[in-house]
Amino acid sequence: MKNIVLLLSIFLTIANCSMQKAIKHHGVHKLELKEKKLIINETNKNDLIKILGPPSVESKFDKEVLFFIERKITNTSTLKLSRLIILTNNVLVVELDSYGILKKKDFYDLTKMNELKFSKNITDVDYTKNSFVYDFLSSMRQKINDPLGKRGK
Repeated sequence: MKNIVLLLSIFLTIANCSMQKAIKHHGVHKLELKEKKLIINETNKNDLIKILGPPSVESKFDKEVLFFIERKITNTSTLKLSRLIILTNNVLVVELDSYGILKKKDFYDLTKMNELKFSKNITDVDYTKNSFVYDFLSSMRQKINDPLGKRGK
């Protein structure tokens, strides 16, 4: 009887294991296919929201730029300690004119994102003893160390 229960429990444990990897999906499903339905100078903002749903990000500086994101992540095999790998990483950047009509659309997938060039210029920060920032921070430090101004007397 114990052997039957043991075999049954082992069988149920193995039967419940899935051989498919779990995929974590974030954002708009099938963004690449839905992007092809958008027609420049014809699609308006209401159609855009109907097709794609609400935007993932809306530009704070320019209300006419919307971003739609799709990302799929899965785990690698247990031999590689289940590291996360990116299956798809798609971004759709949509620009609308002042009337809400689609003016421009840019679709970036994982290969296009690897081709983007970033500036390698570095901004130097120079705080000399005679600069305004140095004087301001020195006075703030002095006020924090001696808030009532009685320590020097």
